[in-house]
Amino acid sequence: MHMTGVYERELRSVLAGERKGVVAITRSCTEVERARAMQVCQRPFLVVRAPGSGSEGTGDILALRGDMCMPIEVKSSKTDKIYLSGRTKDQYDALKTTGERCGLLPLYAFRLKGVRGDSWRVMKVPVEGLTGKLRVLSRSIPNVPLTRNGSPYLNWHDGMPLHRFLALISRSDGARAIEKSTNFGEISRRIQDTGSHSQTSSSSDYSLSVESPDSLDSA
Repeated sequence: MHMTGVYERELRSVLAGERKGVVAITRSCTEVERARAMQVCQRPFLVVRAPGSGSEGTGDILALRGDMCMPIEVKSSKTDKIYLSGRTKDQYDALKTTGERCGLLPLYAFRLKGVRGDSWRVMKVPVEGLTGKLRVLSRSIPNVPLTRNGSPYLNWHDGMPLHRFLALISRSDGARAIEKSTNFGEISRRIQDTGSHSQTSSSSDYSLSVESPDSLDSA
C-alpha cells in the first residue's frame, strides 16, 4: 500500500519536465490528456528528494519553481482508498503543521496500480494563511477527503488527475484560455515533432501552450 521508490522517481521525472517521463505516464492516455501533461515541459520544477523523507512534514519530494514550493507525499496502492493511521496519520499532521508554519502547499500524489489512462491523482492538505500563487492554486485542488468520523484518508476518485494538475501549474500568469475548438491533432503533431530533438532541447524549445478545454478550476 505504501509508496515505492519507482513511483517516486516517476513523479520526480514528470515534475522536472523530462519529456520521456511525461511520455511514460501518458502512454495509455488520450491526446488531450497527453497535451495537457506535456505543458510541464515548458515550465519545469526543481524537484529534490526531501531530507528526512516521509517525516517531519517534508513529504517525500519538494517541487520548487519561482514562488511555488510544494512538499509532496507520494503513495501507491492496488486499491482506490488508503486510510491514514499511526505513522501515516502523523505524516499528514506534520504536513499540515509545516504548511501553515512555512506558507507552503502540501500535497498527496496517489498512484493507483493496474489502471489504464492517468493513474495519478493529486489532492491537497488544507492549510490556512497561503498567499500569492499558492493561494490561488489551492482553490482548484481538492482537499484530502474525510471519513464520516472526520479522519483524513486518500480516495483516488476524489483527487485531481495528474494531467489536469500539470496543466494547472504550467499556466503562464497572462495565459488566456484556449477555445474548445482547439485543434488537438496539431498539438499531437507538435509533440511528435519534439521527439526528434534531444531531451534538453525538447525542454527549451517545446512550443505547446494549450489550456485544457474544460475549466481546470472545476476539478
